[in-house]
Amino acid sequence: MHRTFAEVIVLIVDTCVTPLTVLLLARFFMQWSRTPFDNQIGGFVLRLTNWLVLPLRRIVPAIRGFDSASLLAAYLLQILLAALMISLASTYELFTVAMMLMIAANGLRFLLRVSVYLFIVLLVAQAMLSWFNPYAPMNRLVGRLTDPLLRPLRRIVPPISNIDVTPLIAILLAQIVLILV
Repeated sequence: MHRTFAEVIVLIVDTCVTPLTVLLLARFFMQWSRTPFDNQIGGFVLRLTNWLVLPLRRIVPAIRGFDSASLLAAYLLQILLAALMISLASTYELFTVAMMLMIAANGLRFLLRVSVYLFIVLLVAQAMLSWFNPYAPMNRLVGRLTDPLLRPLRRIVPPISNIDVTPLIAILLAQIVLILV
């Protein structure tokens, strides 16, 4: 296949798959952190992901309270994206065991990267909200999502002149994770 045409196909599929993956991960992390869905963002996430998650829940039960259907859906989307990218870039047969393992590993890697990017965006949003509008309704939502990451850092790094620098440290750590993944 012509390289330019393949790039266009990957761009179109990635443009559809990645935002849906972000929404599925947001749903997973919102349930994991027990963040209520009774706000505009929560309703938005539910409405755009129910069509995929609810049927999966009939097959895939929650595991230890984790929304495994949302996580599985996000992973399957990333596998689809990885398979497309590899099949368009490779001349090898797609259905060999080695190729399927490579697709599964790349799907997991992509999913981890999207998760880290999601948390970086949330950390930046939390930092900006805490500096400019700490009483904004979004601050509660973002705070609930980032608190599991920031709580251990806050035990080590106290506020400096009442300014919480742990989101900046968490962003630096997230950048290191991105380099390693």
